[in-house]
Amino acid sequence: MKLLKAIENFFKFFLPTPFTIAIFITIFTFILAFFLTDSNLSVGARGIELVSFWSEGMWKESMLAFAVQMMLMLVLGHTLALTRLVDRFMQSMTIYCTNSARAAFTVALLTILVSLFNWGLGLIFGAILARKVGEFAAKNNISLNYALVGAAGYSGMMVWHGGISGSAPIKAAESGHLKDLMEGAANDSVLAQLPDSISFSETIFSAMNLTSSLLLIIIVPLFMYLLGKRSANVDTLPKVKKEKKSRMVERPVGMDRVDHSVWFGKVIGGLIFLYVIYLCATHFGKSGFNIITPNFINLLLLGLSLLLHQNIVQFLKAIDQAIRGAAGILIQFPLYFGIMGLMIGSGLIGVFSDGFVEISTASDFPVFTYLSAAIVNIFVPSGGGQWGVQGPIIIQSAMELGASLPKSIMALAYGDQLTNMLQPFWALPLLGITGLKAKKILPYTLGMMVVGGIIFMFVLMIF
Repeated sequence: MKLLKAIENFFKFFLPTPFTIAIFITIFTFILAFFLTDSNLSVGARGIELVSFWSEGMWKESMLAFAVQMMLMLVLGHTLALTRLVDRFMQSMTIYCTNSARAAFTVALLTILVSLFNWGLGLIFGAILARKVGEFAAKNNISLNYALVGAAGYSGMMVWHGGISGSAPIKAAESGHLKDLMEGAANDSVLAQLPDSISFSETIFSAMNLTSSLLLIIIVPLFMYLLGKRSANVDTLPKVKKEKKSRMVERPVGMDRVDHSVWFGKVIGGLIFLYVIYLCATHFGKSGFNIITPNFINLLLLGLSLLLHQNIVQFLKAIDQAIRGAAGILIQFPLYFGIMGLMIGSGLIGVFSDGFVEISTASDFPVFTYLSAAIVNIFVPSGGGQWGVQGPIIIQSAMELGASLPKSIMALAYGDQLTNMLQPFWALPLLGITGLKAKKILPYTLGMMVVGGIIFMFVLMIF
């Protein structure tokens, strides 16, 4: 308990908001670039030059497009989680949650499976499901370790980067992204050696990651089940939500009827979904898993959201609710891109990659990447932001060492998602929905982090 208290105090007293942390990292990077890189310019001129590198990185169009893609992935995933079909599915699953062990197992298993499809959907799905399980227990006078169930609802954030919406692998699968990311950081000969893209068959659907995902699907829910069996603590359950009485609503007139139409949104969503199926049928045989890009995922999420919401009005209400969670991406990503531009323009990436090369070999480089990514994630709690900051260093080092680039990318993904169990940033939506405190779920998320850490290290060393 002392360790948990120390960790809680660390985050409370030593870590400000992620936006402030991003500013501190920017200042720290600026200092490192000034003193660790060579330049013939005067002090003032060098300072101006470094600021210009930072500014150019912040507003790099391809990276801003990446930020919008990640925002849409979170918002549309959240919107999908608010549909009636998903709500009914979650409600139907609560009947199996008759004690802490079964509840923790069910919530963890379903959250992990959903999060492997989309991280935004999984994040909100797990939180709402945990809440519904708590309400079910309160309504039926079931003793439940609600904090354990809440932690189970957060388990998806330890698997998401190894799923099809993982920021690093999904961007690496995008044609031309790697070369665009490394522009200015590597010479022409290195850029020429970079692949145009790295297919999901080499990352997400590789034998290593499929093994990792399967182990997580099996072991983590079982681990939570065992914790539930041994748990004797019963936390305060949430109050059962009372159904609001329907109010008289003015009958829509004119074109307002289109927004309230039961069929209009569903038809549009259905057409989009059919087009996604068409893309899969016509392109999969030619390009394989390369068809899965951020734009493809977002198109699928848009179609499903329109198809499953009652009408356009309900869809837009869900968007309004979901978009609040994307504020961090909107304001923080440009700072991360500025850090990337500063490191590339100043040559600091070369300094970092040389350091990795000195302490690593081609075989153990992914392990070092995994460990460093786990540490970096504490300070850069966004997988997309971390890819922007750490990705160029990993690519440069892997190319110099001759290490597997796909494996190195997945090592970054594993490290990033692992310490989400320690970093409270992405837990905020869950805490708000469930009404739990961070200190209540922390003992169980730390347990999951230990289990996940062993699994990730195992697959990285075996494959």
